[in-house]
Amino acid sequence: MPLRMESPLPSLKGGTDWFNSAPITNEELQGKTVLIHFWAISCGTCKESLPEINEWQKKYADQGLRIISIHMPRQESDTNLEAIKEAVTEYEIKQPCVVDNWHEITDAFENKYVPAFYLFDSTGKMRDYKAGEKAPKMVEQAIERILKETSSSSSPVA
Repeated sequence: MPLRMESPLPSLKGGTDWFNSAPITNEELQGKTVLIHFWAISCGTCKESLPEINEWQKKYADQGLRIISIHMPRQESDTNLEAIKEAVTEYEIKQPCVVDNWHEITDAFENKYVPAFYLFDSTGKMRDYKAGEKAPKMVEQAIERILKETSSSSSPVA
């Protein structure tokens, strides 16, 4: 069973390699809406959804969304760092991407699926979880809802 709603954002420690960023700590994510995205190079649905996730990165970054992709190997060939690096380049992944070859982050999230999406609000509490083939199509609505709540709660009262 994955994390429960309202769970705090687990640590991102334990990744073997990072692309597009130095290792990120939870302290750096405080006050941000964070989408954690699990994927694997052997997952066709994951690859198909990467352009959409790249669009979210562009569309919502100015509103405070941080996306972190976690490459979760499902089989031994998924641990090939060069193949992961090639996929990051080929699919134009710009957000931080951590390789979790030892499943330390995966275990902290109690994650079993790819693609999987964990959405945390600006207080660091999990507000939405989606996984599987249909997940990418359902995540954007949750992102918009959480960002709207965050912006309305931080707006000054007239």
